[in-house]
Amino acid sequence: MYEHTHIQCNTATHCNTMQHAATRCNTLQHTAAHCSTLQHTATHCNILQHTAAHCSTLQHTATHCNTLRHAATHCNILQHTATHCNTLQHTATYYSTLQHTATRWNMLEHTVTHCNTLQHTATHCNTLQHTATHCNKLQHTATHYNTLQHTATH
Repeated sequence: MYEHTHIQCNTATHCNTMQHAATRCNTLQHTAAHCSTLQHTATHCNILQHTAAHCSTLQHTATHCNTLRHAATHCNILQHTATHCNTLQHTATYYSTLQHTATRWNMLEHTVTHCNTLQHTATHCNTLQHTATHCNKLQHTATHYNTLQHTATH
């Protein structure tokens, strides 16, 4: 009977050990499943972070393009003004010729004053023409950025 009890005792001990191992195995399986979920979440988070960084870059580019578009509009206005100034410059040249050919002092004096104003305007127009040329370059750059922006969003 003692041997039989001893065998039962060993069997019970073995059973408890197996139950303990099974419980521990279940805990490890649960932990592994939780770890796998966390790894999946981390991968998803990394993708979202990369997307956010890309989005931020696109937003910066769009803001820059909007600034260039505004500059291009301003340049178009300056270009129109420069064209008007060219007409005034032509008129100033014509009045300068009149200055040499006028026979009456009053008419000449009036013409000289008017010509001086037009010459000043012509000088200002040259400056505007230079600015318009610079603006054309900016407008070209804005068009290039718009193309890049369109390509980046598609």
